[in-house]
Amino acid sequence: MSEEKPFKVLIVDDEKDVTELVSYHLIAKGYQLRALNDPHLVLEECRRFSPDIVILDVMMPDLSGILLCRLMRADHKLKETPILFLTAKTAEGDRIAGLEAGGDDYICKPFSPRELVLRVQGFLRRSAKRGDSVVRPLAAGRIVVDVDRYEVTVAGRPLELTATEFRLLSLLVERKGRVQSREQLLANVWNYDEEMETRTVDTHIRRIREKLGEDASIIDTVRGVGYRVVES
Repeated sequence: MSEEKPFKVLIVDDEKDVTELVSYHLIAKGYQLRALNDPHLVLEECRRFSPDIVILDVMMPDLSGILLCRLMRADHKLKETPILFLTAKTAEGDRIAGLEAGGDDYICKPFSPRELVLRVQGFLRRSAKRGDSVVRPLAAGRIVVDVDRYEVTVAGRPLELTATEFRLLSLLVERKGRVQSREQLLANVWNYDEEMETRTVDTHIRRIREKLGEDASIIDTVRGVGYRVVES
């Protein structure tokens, strides 16, 4: 029986000491690492290396992590690759900008290497589970979520979602009619056991609604609590 291939992680930061620190801790966990200090090489390296997750610095000269994230989301081969932002900007607006650009999560500098490793492990563990078992498609209204094929269609039209958007919508459709608090969604989608900013959930819900267009009303906001999928 062949051995499982290690997950591949690409770390991008213009500071060499940061990429060396992250590489050291993730290699120790058995991951295959590529590190870049030049943001101009990211797209080319992503296509060649096919990382399972990209750790991306926000503030880099000439080419910011936000712009790189948008470019990745516009690329058919990279649009679903999870992106974890590293940011020295601690203001809520700066972090939300990263999520709205298509990022899946963020961690603020200075960061704990242990926390970063746990975040990466959470993303990759959820990715691995997608192929563990056969799951029947989920449906709500005109929305159909095929977990095995990792596809969402609305009235037969394919809907392009990031990895985190897919998990979030899948969970809401699976539990349609039941209110999911922001804290529940953070725990189930992002795997956070400790209190995090619930604005993260709101930002992703807004992006999903924008993509759903006229079907956006199927996601109902329960004020002061969270969200649920409803069928009219």
